[in-house]
Amino acid sequence: MENLDIVVLRTLKAWRDAGQRAMLTTVVRTWGSSPRPVGSIMALCETGAVVGSVSGGCIEDDLIAQYSKANAITDSAPVRLKYGISADEAHRFGLPCGGTLELLLEFNPDAARLTALIDMLARGQLTQRCTDLQTGLVTLIASDAPSELHIDEHQLINTFGPEYRMLLIGAGQMTEYLATMALFNGFAVTVCDPREEYRGAWSVAGVTVKHDMPDDLVGSFKPDRRSCVIALTHDPKLDDLALLAALETDAFYIGAIGSRRNNLLRQQRMIEHFDQTEESLARLRGPIGIYIGSKTPAEIAVSIMAEVLAVKNGVPLPRDMDVAHAKNTHEGPPIDPSVPVCFTGR
Repeated sequence: MENLDIVVLRTLKAWRDAGQRAMLTTVVRTWGSSPRPVGSIMALCETGAVVGSVSGGCIEDDLIAQYSKANAITDSAPVRLKYGISADEAHRFGLPCGGTLELLLEFNPDAARLTALIDMLARGQLTQRCTDLQTGLVTLIASDAPSELHIDEHQLINTFGPEYRMLLIGAGQMTEYLATMALFNGFAVTVCDPREEYRGAWSVAGVTVKHDMPDDLVGSFKPDRRSCVIALTHDPKLDDLALLAALETDAFYIGAIGSRRNNLLRQQRMIEHFDQTEESLARLRGPIGIYIGSKTPAEIAVSIMAEVLAVKNGVPLPRDMDVAHAKNTHEGPPIDPSVPVCFTGR
C-alpha cells in the first residue's frame, strides 16, 4: 500500500488525465484540536469521488455537496476556506471542541505538474510544491531537507516526501505480521533472507523479497532519513553485519529483536570484533518494541510497529522504562538492573 499522499496525487492525476474536473484540498492551518494535521491533502472529483481526508468525514461531506454539482469546479484561483469558527460549526462538522481548520482549495490542477511531482517522489526526491495563490500555477523544487508547510498571501509551499521504506532482515512469521502492518502504514517494504526455506513460505503480497546477503542489500538499499532497518532472524551471521552497515546510514530507526541478554551479547561482539564503541552503537535499538504485554508473534509485531511509528513521528520514548514482554524471559544469568530495558521477543 502506497503512502496516502501519493495515492491521492495518483488518483487526482488519473481524473485530470481523463478530462474530469477535480480539486486538491490541503489543510493549511489549524487552531485548537484538529482531526487531521497541517499538510494533509484530499482530492475531490466532479463525480463526488473522494480520496484522502482533511477531517473525520463531515467536512468531506460538505465539500462533496458543494463541488460535485454541475460546473461547480471552475478554473478559478485557489480559495481559502475555514471550518469550525463557531461552536455550532465545530459541532456540525464533527470537529473537537474549540477546533478550527483552514483549507486551501486548488481547482483543476495541471496533470503535467502532477505527473512531474509523482515522478520526483518515485525517484526518492523530497519535493516542495509551490502554488501561486493568485494564478494557481504550480512550481516544483527539489529539496534536501523536510520543512513545515508555509502559506502567506502569495503562495502555499507544501513539502512532499517519497515513501517511507522498511528493510526487514529475515522472512519468518513475525516478519509477515510486521510487513503487513508497515504496508498499511504507507511503508514500502523490502524483506531480505538468503535462506530459501524461509523465503519459499513468504505469503505477503506487495513486498519486495530479496535473497542477497543482508549487509550487501543494505548497501544497495541505501537507507535514508525516511528508512528503517530491522533485524529479525536471531542469527548473528545475518543480523550483525547488516546492522553495522545500517549504522553507517541516515536511517531513522535501526533495531534488532531478541532478549536483553542477547542484545548485550550483540553489543559485546560488535565492540570486540568490529571496532565499535558504545557511542557508535548508540543508535542501535534493541531489544525493540514498546511494552504492551506482547506474547505472540503478531502482538510483538504490533509493539515493534508502534515503536517505529513513534520514532518516525518524533514521540519521545523513555529508554529506561521496563518494557519486558513477560517477567523473567531473559536467558542465562540475571541482567544488570542498571541497564536500560527495551525488550521484544526472545
